[in-house]
Amino acid sequence: MLQLPSGEGVLPDHYLRAAIAEGVIDAGRFKIPASNIQPASLDLRLGEVAYRIRCSFLPHRDSVEAGVKDLIVDELDLRNEGVVLETGRPYLIPLKEALNLPPGIRGKANPKSSTGRADVFTRVITDGSDRFDEIADGYSGKLFLEVVPLSFPVRVREDLSLNQLRLALGRAEMTDAALRAHHALDPILFADGAPVPAERLALSNGLFLGLDLRANSHGRVGYRARSSAPLLDMTRIGEADPEQFWEPVKPEDGNRIVLTPKDFYLLMSYEAVRIPSGLAAEMTAYDPTSGELRTHYAGFFDPGFGVDASGNVQTGSTAALEVRAHDVPFMIEHRQGVCKLTFEKMLAEPDRLYGQGIGSNYQGQTETLGKHFRLDAVAAGPHQPKHRRSLGEA
Repeated sequence: MLQLPSGEGVLPDHYLRAAIAEGVIDAGRFKIPASNIQPASLDLRLGEVAYRIRCSFLPHRDSVEAGVKDLIVDELDLRNEGVVLETGRPYLIPLKEALNLPPGIRGKANPKSSTGRADVFTRVITDGSDRFDEIADGYSGKLFLEVVPLSFPVRVREDLSLNQLRLALGRAEMTDAALRAHHALDPILFADGAPVPAERLALSNGLFLGLDLRANSHGRVGYRARSSAPLLDMTRIGEADPEQFWEPVKPEDGNRIVLTPKDFYLLMSYEAVRIPSGLAAEMTAYDPTSGELRTHYAGFFDPGFGVDASGNVQTGSTAALEVRAHDVPFMIEHRQGVCKLTFEKMLAEPDRLYGQGIGSNYQGQTETLGKHFRLDAVAAGPHQPKHRRSLGEA
């Protein structure tokens, strides 16, 4: 029986290990690698097969397997060298991990940062649910991942992790007032190398971040995905030539850019973020009232993001943002607030923080491109302001 302390909050790494040992998280005949356990989340793995389906769906009261039965176009073998997933086509992939959550424990899934940066859309589906990526309190059953490559065809295979799971006991969302008070004592958001004054935080059920649209020495602020790009092999790290997949984005006068409808952009936040050890954050997909712009496809920020190896308060790490305009060209300006971080309390502090010996790829990032691309082929990161100190990768 999984033993948890009283209170509410996100389960840290040592409780995730206990959940695996007690069968709350189970992969059957497959062992869950210790390296997949992050400070406040678990990397989920693709199973042995993928189903190409003709459309997406919600299972409602049915099981996922019953709901997908009439939608399958083809079955693909993910073992060995894996398979190529085509752009614009939905695929359903059973994950290796299943859940047997005790009452009071709920779950949330999100794409890994590298998945979002490759413009691969993912969401978890569970039996009997009408909501994506949310795992109900006490859920017992399999997990399925819907995958849709949007910009590039991608190669995937068994055991690849495209998304993450976060478990929480009860509800521990931080209110705006609590977040402002926490920031005043233990800074979360930085600008120009200093904590943003607490009274100047932009809050509305979460903390807003703005865009950095100042050109670097090469005149670039970010990247736009190329059309008709080659295959991106997501099983390989640091090998893809970014020139084949991305074109540079340069600002207009006044530090602004106009987004082309449907195109996918990688940009960087102006503010830098630091996630203290007692908090966990999520970048939520944000649609302004006009509905013309979508920024970020959601993602987890684990405790320790933007904290140096000694745990000292530093100036944080900037956040990479995935941006797409809907139907009309859309202008965005420097420091415009276009994305939002929401926060939850941790049930306990993790044993290890993000970036501390866990293979974290984006600690201290100054480059928006994901881990699959050769960063040595990029002449300079789009944002390397002198006031920010690079923390380096673990």
